[in-house]
Amino acid sequence: MKVKINGVEKTLDVDPEMPLLWALRDVLGLTGTKYGCGEALCGSCTVHLDGHAVRACVTPMRRVEGHAVTTIEGLSPDGGHPLQKAWLELRVPQCGYCQTGQIMTAAALLSIKPKPTDTDIDQSMAGNICRCGTYTRIRAAIKKAAGVPDDGGDK
Repeated sequence: MKVKINGVEKTLDVDPEMPLLWALRDVLGLTGTKYGCGEALCGSCTVHLDGHAVRACVTPMRRVEGHAVTTIEGLSPDGGHPLQKAWLELRVPQCGYCQTGQIMTAAALLSIKPKPTDTDIDQSMAGNICRCGTYTRIRAAIKKAAGVPDDGGDK
């Protein structure tokens, strides 16, 4: 099957029911996308499918055939995406395991809402779990990347 991965057309010989997560990690060696729960509950495996955030652990390859997938590696190969910069500046990660999924979800949000409110951020990020509890830093980093003042609430 043909899939565009991070802007490059790939032909993969995989079972159409194989989860996208395993094609990315095991077949293509793109290990930035993490396995968390395997049930689309935690958000660690979030990637973009045609620009929309999806959970790679439950997305079968048949669904991505002929479409474009962007992983954390494709968001910005040099780490220069505004979200990646804000994440580092504000020291968002602790253990870091969920962070690629958090960043990919935030990037999908910013692509449709370039100046999100706290409510927008909370609604978009609600399905992403951070075991370390860095939610306030995650929100602050999203606002920083969007150029929105972090005033502690919606205005």
